[in-house]
Amino acid sequence: MRIISSETIEQAVYELAHRACLRLTPSCLRALHAAADAEPADSAAKFAYETLLQNAQTAAMENMAICQDTGYAVLLAEIGQDVRIEGKWLQTAVNDAVARAYHDFHFRKSVCDPITRVNTADNTPAALHTELVPGDRIRLAFLPKGFGSENMSRLYMLTPAKGVEGIVEAIVETVRQAGSKPCPPVVCGVGIGGTFDTCAFLAKKALTREIGSHNEREDVAAIEREALDKINALGIGAQGFGGNITALGVLCETAPTHIAGLPVAINIQCHCMRCEKIDL
Repeated sequence: MRIISSETIEQAVYELAHRACLRLTPSCLRALHAAADAEPADSAAKFAYETLLQNAQTAAMENMAICQDTGYAVLLAEIGQDVRIEGKWLQTAVNDAVARAYHDFHFRKSVCDPITRVNTADNTPAALHTELVPGDRIRLAFLPKGFGSENMSRLYMLTPAKGVEGIVEAIVETVRQAGSKPCPPVVCGVGIGGTFDTCAFLAKKALTREIGSHNEREDVAAIEREALDKINALGIGAQGFGGNITALGVLCETAPTHIAGLPVAINIQCHCMRCEKIDL
């Protein structure tokens, strides 16, 4: 049994929150550069990409938030079954880290009561998702999720007869309906299978993958490629200005489901893909 203190976890989350809000992931930067190269030199889309890339460079150089929406703090924690956490309750340690980071680095605090709309004033509670896995390590992924894109996400309870065609149609239709609202080019995290709730978690988890990666299953990777091609044929383009690239990637995760169902969740992420990870 390996012991990890809650103080160690809290400090790690604090540092992850800081880094995540300041910079795009390396795979997102590569994808944005490739998308910029795919647009005509004198197009509005090209100008949009150049502006987005300049913003990313400035944020990194000046240690400023890359987007004014520093998001709802989402933490995915894979916890080894041979780990014992000593000290604070895990949720408390995570919330304390988020509150401290958002205060210290002057990140916008956007969390409020859903009914009264009163702000919690420290961007907590964080959304903490835990998975028990083999081993004696803890793997953390911090994803600050802005709601311009989160609001455009959808969950479909398809019938099994819809099959692969229905899955692809649901992904593409979600992006079509969103239009320019989620600040495209977008990234689509897609959960396929499981139940109403687990497919939504799979969609969120998919967003922690590198843009440009593919699911290990070839049939699922084929869905990713087909959906991406069809999304980019929509012509919505960067920031809705039109163009060749509307999505940087489609990332699918799957789980077995009931014989009577085909849940599909699409979690939309804007061009500002922020995700930091650490192993403890």
